[in-house]
Amino acid sequence: MNDKIAARIIIGVTIAVPALVTLLYFIPKPSTVPDIVKHCPLLNAFLNGTCTVLLTISYIAIRNKRIILHKRLNITAFTLSAIFLLSYVTYHFFGKETLFPKDNPWRPVYLFILSSHIILAAIVLPMVLLSFYRGLTNQVARHRKIARWTLPIWIYVTTTGVVVYLMISPYYNF
Repeated sequence: MNDKIAARIIIGVTIAVPALVTLLYFIPKPSTVPDIVKHCPLLNAFLNGTCTVLLTISYIAIRNKRIILHKRLNITAFTLSAIFLLSYVTYHFFGKETLFPKDNPWRPVYLFILSSHIILAAIVLPMVLLSFYRGLTNQVARHRKIARWTLPIWIYVTTTGVVVYLMISPYYNF
């Protein structure tokens, strides 16, 4: 694959994912919900938390020049993020929206964390895809340049994903 094709794929995915996620809020929900759907939020938190750990270890590995370990950890984090996306879409296709209570004094904190999480998740998506592509194609200098920005944002997104789950989970009503 050349850079031009990769760029088209990255742009396509970057547009398609947020469009699909937005669409989920407007389509009618099915009348029956598979039992597995109620486990998606916990799975998503687990996947996000695992990605945070993998990305942190990956950073340590590359600082110690353990390139193969770094690559394997990032491939694993990328794969888990893809599984997260499938689980997230599944949940929001079937699941009923859970709102943080308006009278809870932590609501402004929750909304700030949730908002920053959503915005940065959309921003980091093309960065992750580009970093991943450049790493896999051994464009080391270009990979390093984008990864320097991608890593902290991706870690923030995966970490706040867990925080959002911990804050909203008491209010789930399945």
